[in-house]
Amino acid sequence: MSNHFFAYLSRMKYIDRWSLMRNTRNENLSEHSLEAAVIAHALCVIANTYFGADLNPERAAAIALFHDASEIITGDMPTPIKYYNPDISRAYKDIEHIAKDKLISMLPPEMAGEYRGLFYDGSEEAKRVKWADKISAYIKCVEEKKAGNREFVRASESIYETIQKIDAPEVNYFLNNFLPSYALTLDEQE
Repeated sequence: MSNHFFAYLSRMKYIDRWSLMRNTRNENLSEHSLEAAVIAHALCVIANTYFGADLNPERAAAIALFHDASEIITGDMPTPIKYYNPDISRAYKDIEHIAKDKLISMLPPEMAGEYRGLFYDGSEEAKRVKWADKISAYIKCVEEKKAGNREFVRASESIYETIQKIDAPEVNYFLNNFLPSYALTLDEQE
């Protein structure tokens, strides 16, 4: 019997994000998932180092790698559509669950539980993944605006407002200490 899980995951590179927006550089799901994993890991390290938390950064990174894997099946639903009204939001959540379950079913039963745990994790680490996802989206906006693309101005404002509402010192630490570098050129980062 063939198990198609990992072959499906390799298709994340074909799922473009921000499909309703003109991009100066396309971002695919693989790239976004890696960036979210790096940021989620950092948020946990920051929380542990500076704010006395006891989080597992490696777990957060693993959850982040799979946090949007269902989009291999569903595609990337643009935010204005996904959250247009509560009925569409609920329906999309249902579709996401079906897609996650379909992917998990592609694994041998002995492995499925491990991945189900990553796809459906409700831990404190998973909360940092959600925050990292927003920060990653904001970074995309910063990069597009830096390239002169005004298409991302409103998205940038909206996402930043959402991030500002997150009541977590590690998020504020990341925003204050690491985020400014994303607006700089490579030479300015030296």
